[in-house]
Amino acid sequence: MAFAIPPSTWENGFKQPGKGEPWVFDPTQDAATEDDPNIYVTPPSKEIVTSDAHNDLGVNVIRTWPTIYDGTNSPHGVPSWWSPSKNVDVLIVGAGPSGLAVAAALARQGVSFRIIDKSDGPLAAGRADGVQPRFMETIATWGLAPEVSEEGPLIERTAIYKDGEKLIFNRSHQSDSRYRGLHIITQGQIERIYIRDLARHKSIVERTTVLSDYTIRTEPDASYPIQATLKSQRTGETQSLQAKFLVGSDGAASMIRKGLNIPFDGVSTGIYWGIMDCVYITDYPHAWVFGSVISSKHGGCVIIPREDGYIRLYTQLDVSMTGALAASRQANNPTLNEAGGKIDIHSITPEEVLEQANRIFSPYKLKFGAPLSWFAIWKISERVARTYSSSDNRVHLVGDAAVHSVMGAFGLNASILDAANLAWKLGLAAKGQAKKDVLLPTYNGERRQHAVKVIETSGTYLRFVCGSDLHLPDLRNLDTLEKTAPNGLNSNGADGIRVVHRAVNGNDTNGYPVDSLEEKNGARDEAESTTRIVSEKSKEAQKEADLKFLGNFFKNNGPFLLGVDCPYGNSVIRPDPVNSVARPLSVKPGVRAPNPRVCFTTGETGYLYDKFGFQGAARFHIVIFGSTLGGRQIQANLQFFADMLRSPTGFYRRFGAANMFNLVLVTKLMPFELDALPQPAADLIGLLRSDVEVVYDDRPPDEDAHTTYGADHGKGGIAVIRPDLWVGMTAFPDETDLIAKYFSGFLV
Repeated sequence: MAFAIPPSTWENGFKQPGKGEPWVFDPTQDAATEDDPNIYVTPPSKEIVTSDAHNDLGVNVIRTWPTIYDGTNSPHGVPSWWSPSKNVDVLIVGAGPSGLAVAAALARQGVSFRIIDKSDGPLAAGRADGVQPRFMETIATWGLAPEVSEEGPLIERTAIYKDGEKLIFNRSHQSDSRYRGLHIITQGQIERIYIRDLARHKSIVERTTVLSDYTIRTEPDASYPIQATLKSQRTGETQSLQAKFLVGSDGAASMIRKGLNIPFDGVSTGIYWGIMDCVYITDYPHAWVFGSVISSKHGGCVIIPREDGYIRLYTQLDVSMTGALAASRQANNPTLNEAGGKIDIHSITPEEVLEQANRIFSPYKLKFGAPLSWFAIWKISERVARTYSSSDNRVHLVGDAAVHSVMGAFGLNASILDAANLAWKLGLAAKGQAKKDVLLPTYNGERRQHAVKVIETSGTYLRFVCGSDLHLPDLRNLDTLEKTAPNGLNSNGADGIRVVHRAVNGNDTNGYPVDSLEEKNGARDEAESTTRIVSEKSKEAQKEADLKFLGNFFKNNGPFLLGVDCPYGNSVIRPDPVNSVARPLSVKPGVRAPNPRVCFTTGETGYLYDKFGFQGAARFHIVIFGSTLGGRQIQANLQFFADMLRSPTGFYRRFGAANMFNLVLVTKLMPFELDALPQPAADLIGLLRSDVEVVYDDRPPDEDAHTTYGADHGKGGIAVIRPDLWVGMTAFPDETDLIAKYFSGFLV
């Protein structure tokens, strides 16, 4: 939402400009409703300024509804249905996208929580601006995907120009997900979607509230080990609260992380972005196409098309006293002498950022076409928390509190994967259904490695756009970090930490040669770290090198950039296959569960995930591939599985039956064929149908679900899909003891 929603009318059946405030209901206009105390009352709205700085075209505002979005700051007071408990399963500190996502997932499990935030309300404008297909797949299991996918444009084209000439203009990388590519939506809108969802679950955000202090009781019989004190910044009042677990979703400056003395390893790059959301008037031919504009002399810009014709423009700034920005200021004031040897970033104006963007875009020109929706100056840091969890697994970090990267929409998208990964584990642990000390450590093991790859991938592309020779920090080797930087890799990459241009995928380095690991002794001067690499190659040779880099980068990292390439390593919830030769499915444990199209009934088709329901945060999905149910071996294997379902000692009933497991049978039949099966297949399907939902894999063999998962038509196969939509393990249908062993490893 770039600006306040204007009045509209649908009186002709479609949206047209309206007048006044058609959303306001005035009961005094009708005598029948004038004195009715139970009549609907339109909640109060207010307009808030979205940007701290403005251009000469005016001041931008959006309309917000405090009664709906501001939680405990509502001018009408808290809802009558809200009754916060002093004892909860989870206390969430921070109501940005990551904290709200954890809350949404916990709500669907019936896990009690409270969520607090120091701000007055949700974000008005700015910050994160796009979500990947994997984000969409995750919130689809919570029933929230349509609201997000319909908000802004889908990125379908990419254009990259350098020194005024086109490098590429092509179709953006798309995934096999039903959501295909990057969806544009502002962070504030995502927060509002979550907040409305929480209200439907009788929960609100406790605003202007901070965690004053907390302690963790160590007695083994402590039901609620977290002893917390909350403080209202508005009234100064405090309240005590007890919880089983604490989630720190309090941003890059996380007080939770600092309180645990967890190092935030990484580098402060010395690269600055000037960020402006606005409508631009320009002769650049691809202004409303996702991409980058690069100048060998002045740096780079990143373009993100937004809703309503707005564009988010990231512009690289040189804040040194030898840069173009300082030269422009000195031309206007020859006596200018900035303190500290560089420009005060707080003094940079939108007009100066626009002037720099024009240097980079040259020979093309830009000018403002509307008031600024958002303006910010960011210094780029690349950091990952040394660990995502406290040693006792009572406190966990999510989102920007654990990883910080300002490139490629990774921060927001990492937050949903953090939340989805952590929430089902917390839920099972809080309800006493899992072995806490076995299951919860897998959160750090899985999510930190993904965060490291986020830094490597986004950092590689950042350095290409900005022409920076700053090395990527090596954050993978924890033993080295502990030995050389026990208190954290410092802001400029010193302390003897190894740094490397690491291959982001395989052995290829996306166009750059692999540097041997080298010792980085001493701090690199910020100005030197952003010095542009001046190539001695001819212009054509440089263009060829740039195209090679881009080709390799997107080829190697396309699926990762869309969130679908995120494998998790070996653990109790992702064991290696017992038999690496005779694999039941070709899909590997630890990867995203594929989501092929299937048929549900004679009159309905959809995707496999659609049969996982809106309880994806709470249950495991046991997907059984049964082919035509006609072979002797597959019938025997499925009969073995059906017998296990009825056995009180089998894993299904032992661990909670339908409350813990969602069983889906994928058949190579059409609905009418299933009803006409001969014996013994008819009896077999009769046994299964009481616990298993059947779907029909009637697409051609080169695109059906059996081929997608690599199922064995002779023996069948099973994929155990975790609540966060990752493959936990695979097995043949008669290997129920193997499946039981898997769940026995972490469930109780």
